[in-house]
Amino acid sequence: MKAASREALAQCQEKLDGYLREHDVQAAAQTGLDLFEVVGVLDDHRDLRVALTDDAAPAEARQSLVRELFGSKVAESTLQVLNDAVAQNWSTGKEFVNGLSTIGHRALLRGAEAQGQLEQVEDELFQLSRVLDREGELTQLLSDRTASSAKKRGLLANVLYGKVSMFAEALALQAIGRPEKNSIDDVAALAAQAADLRDRTIAHVAVARDVNDNQQAVLAEKLGKIYGRAVSIHTEVDPSLLGGMKIRVGDEVIDGSIQGKIARLRTAMSA
Repeated sequence: MKAASREALAQCQEKLDGYLREHDVQAAAQTGLDLFEVVGVLDDHRDLRVALTDDAAPAEARQSLVRELFGSKVAESTLQVLNDAVAQNWSTGKEFVNGLSTIGHRALLRGAEAQGQLEQVEDELFQLSRVLDREGELTQLLSDRTASSAKKRGLLANVLYGKVSMFAEALALQAIGRPEKNSIDDVAALAAQAADLRDRTIAHVAVARDVNDNQQAVLAEKLGKIYGRAVSIHTEVDPSLLGGMKIRVGDEVIDGSIQGKIARLRTAMSA
C-alpha cells in the first residue's frame, strides 16, 4: 500500500477497535462477515470503487452513497466502519477495497479475542496452511482460476466442517475466495495477523518428531529472550530433518537439525 492508504487503514483499524470494545462478540463477527460481502460487491463494480474514493467529492457525499448502497443490508457497526473508511483518503480504489478486506479480518480476529479463542484461531490457521502445503491436489483445486469463488469456498467449507472454530473458518473461506498471493501464503498471513494482535513474533519450527507443550513453552521463552518480544511457536513435523529442529523467525534461520549438520559437514569436507 502507498502511504496515504496505510494511514487510512491505520485510522480505520483504530476506530474499529474502539467500536468493538463497546459491542459483543456477535457484533465483531457480523461486522467482519458484512465487510467481506461489501468487498465482493466493490470487487465487481469499479464505478462504485471510484465513487467511494473520489476525494474531489465531500466526505459527506461519499458517506451518503454508502448509506444508500449498504445501509439496509449491513449491521450498524459495519455501517460505522464504512463511513469511517470512505471519509479517509485512499491512494486507489483497489487499495480501499483491500483495506476493507483487512479490516474485515481484524473484526473477526477481535471477535475471536473477545471469545478467548485468538490463540486457537492462530494455531488453526497455521495448521491449515501446512495442510494446504502438503495436500497439493486440494491446493490446486482451490487455486483454479477457472472455478468460481463460491465453488472453491464450498470445497474448503466441506474440508473444514466441524474441525475448526467459526472464526478460523470464516477467515479461511474469505482468503480462498479472494486470493492475494496463493492459498498457502494467504492463510499463513492470517495466522500472522492473529499473532500480531497478541503482540507476538512467529517462530516457524520444523522438528523431526513431535514436541510436547512444555518443550514448546521452553523454546518460546528462550526465543523471546533472543528477540526481545513474546514468541508464538508454530511447529510442523519433518522426519527428513533426522533429529533436532530448524527455526525460522522472519528472514533468519537457525538450523540445529541433524540434516543441517550433515549438510554443513559435507560442505566443509569438499572445500
